[in-house]
Amino acid sequence: MNNALARHVASQAYNNAWANHRLLKACGLLTQAEFQATRTSFFPTIQFTLNHILTCDWFYLDALERELRGQAPHPDCYVFFEKDEPFDDCASLHAAQRASDERLLAHCRSLCDADLARPVTILRDRPQIDTRLRLLAHLFQHQIHHRGQVHAMLAGTRVEAPQLDEFFCAGEADERAQDFLELGWTESQVWRQG
Repeated sequence: MNNALARHVASQAYNNAWANHRLLKACGLLTQAEFQATRTSFFPTIQFTLNHILTCDWFYLDALERELRGQAPHPDCYVFFEKDEPFDDCASLHAAQRASDERLLAHCRSLCDADLARPVTILRDRPQIDTRLRLLAHLFQHQIHHRGQVHAMLAGTRVEAPQLDEFFCAGEADERAQDFLELGWTESQVWRQG
């Protein structure tokens, strides 16, 4: 079986985790006051925006993992948003985001193309039913959107905002080698070449 679409989804998950790592590594250079300072964006601080990315990850990952295991949808899916900002320092938030990204990577690496068409239900005010492929696409887009907001806020600080608009171009492997080392990845692992 080819499973080209599932491999593409896994590469999206790797790129998502890499972008989160780069952004959070840069945010880790901020002082606590800079991390929590009010800025112009949808959410008022870098801390709040990064926490929102993470809690939404938890929300969608729970639904995706439950369906794949054959479990019923979470009866109270909003439990993941009980606390707007579960982490108030960048180091703890970075560790939690890394753990969430590892869950997403494991989930995406386990998929075959047929899994992407399976319906996933989230019990919001009324049941939301989407295919796994649509929910994953939404989750990746959600992270891109809010990472862009953090990137813009970070650009207004003394810390240089990292480049995030790349997707693993073959000729730029040397430029991401340190990040991959920190993440414990290899190029062949990302592209399933051995």
